[in-house]
Amino acid sequence: MLNYIITFFILAVLAAFLGFGGLAADFAGIAKFLALVFVVLFVASLIYSLVTGHSPSPPL
Repeated sequence: MLNYIITFFILAVLAAFLGFGGLAADFAGIAKFLALVFVVLFVASLIYSLVTGHSPSPPL
C-alpha cells in the first residue's frame, strides 16, 4: 500500500510540474486517502496485537 501512496505522490508532483493542476490535485487526493487508510489499518493492527498478545497473521 505504501508503494501506491508513493506512486500517486510522484505522479502528483510530476503533473504539477507539467502544469496539470487539476490532475495533480486528484493524484494528491488519492495519495492522502490511501495514507489515511494505511494509518487506520496500522493502528488497528497495533491495537489487535496489544489486546491478543500476538501479531496478526499475514493474508494468504
